[in-house]
Amino acid sequence: MQIHELKLKTKRQKSRRVGRGGKRGTYSGRGIKGQRARTGKRLKLKRIGSGLIRHLPKLGGFKSIYPKPAVVNLFRLEKSFSSGEKIAPESLAAKGIIKNGRLAVKILSKGEITKKFIIEKCAVSAKAKEKIEKAGGTIKESIKQINN
Repeated sequence: MQIHELKLKTKRQKSRRVGRGGKRGTYSGRGIKGQRARTGKRLKLKRIGSGLIRHLPKLGGFKSIYPKPAVVNLFRLEKSFSSGEKIAPESLAAKGIIKNGRLAVKILSKGEITKKFIIEKCAVSAKAKEKIEKAGGTIKESIKQINN
């Protein structure tokens, strides 16, 4: 047996030529003129681009490269910690309040507080700071600003 004697298992199908005789009529489903009516390869983006572009939203501005801080409210601290305990990102992660102890944390003022807390390595909002100090707590090593 030689190479020229080998036969394919299935017959090779011819590609259908649109517009050569057959049942499609004068313009063969191509319209009258324009890029789609011409022969040869067409740019796909030109063909579907306008529809694709119309379906995508207009996104302005930019996304910040900085990670957003984990937000913790005072009512959550009141519920999870006892009086006199140190609150830092590591202790918040240990209690399961935030996912990762290395994340930046910002404490916000939602809820009331009665216990004395020692807060370290956390950004604190102005109202939250006021409530913590009113309850007798202290804020050490406060992060002044978190990029968000």
